Amino acid sequence: MRTLPILGRVRTRLQLGQTPAEHTPLDDDVAERIDLAADILAGRRVAVLTGAGISTDSGIPDYRSPGSPPRTPMTLEMFLSSPEFRRHYWARNHLGWRHMDAALPNPAHLALTDLQGHGRVSTVITQNVDMLHTKAGTRGVLELHGCYGRVRCLRCDWRISRHRLAQLLEEINAGFAERVAGRGAIEVAPDADAMLSDTSEFRMIDCPHCGGILKPDIVYFGETVPKPLVEQSFSAVDEADALLVVGSSLTVMSGLRFARRAHRAGKPLIIVNRGHTRADELASLKIDHRAGVVLPALAAG
Repeated sequence: MRTLPILGRVRTRLQLGQTPAEHTPLDDDVAERIDLAADILAGRRVAVLTGAGISTDSGIPDYRSPGSPPRTPMTLEMFLSSPEFRRHYWARNHLGWRHMDAALPNPAHLALTDLQGHGRVSTVITQNVDMLHTKAGTRGVLELHGCYGRVRCLRCDWRISRHRLAQLLEEINAGFAERVAGRGAIEVAPDADAMLSDTSEFRMIDCPHCGGILKPDIVYFGETVPKPLVEQSFSAVDEADALLVVGSSLTVMSGLRFARRAHRAGKPLIIVNRGHTRADELASLKIDHRAGVVLPALAAG
């Protein structure tokens, strides 16, 4: 199997979660690389691991693509630190989740659904919480980091949809969204959070069943992915003949471990990402280009 050289310097240490990758040029031989990827994957059952880079064309920002502004992602420690912090968080989320909810799948998501429909993709594992794979019609998506559309109680595990919670919060915070919108444009972060400084007037509710803390069903920095979901994802990689990584720098172990697993098993590993990843040296082929260009071309091939 022929491989093309990995361009650029491979990172040897873990980047902070909010640190953007250094700028790298788009591959100018992308058409050749796409053809080679198609040759490598032909006749193989492919597991796919996706990260935030697949969703930027849908208007959802990410943490690490070249040119992204520095951001501080939510940690579990921050969320649990105080009722005041949680009120501040929920006020911002009350605005930001609507942006994520309104986002639509882009050609990269739709291409994966097409590839799955033709039996070329076996499983999609995603690090994203945006539900865009599900909106695109992809079946059986394994959501490593949860999704924005569910909220659960940390004490009794009671669950409620984000849409229903929004209705309850609207009732006790009448006019909040309109008042904030009147102050000007609001920047939205990758995890359905909005950049908002003054949230003192916002009111949050606790679990109506036990009074516990309500938290989005999202794995924050500092949390671990549930073990059964990790095992299910490992099984998907083990049962596939190749792994395709799309839009992930693989900076955190929750994604990197699957790339390493495929490599150790001697399976082709193809990475499509803007900028360097922690698995570049393991890849059979690296394509430094936009997912919205590469995946539709693969689906059409």
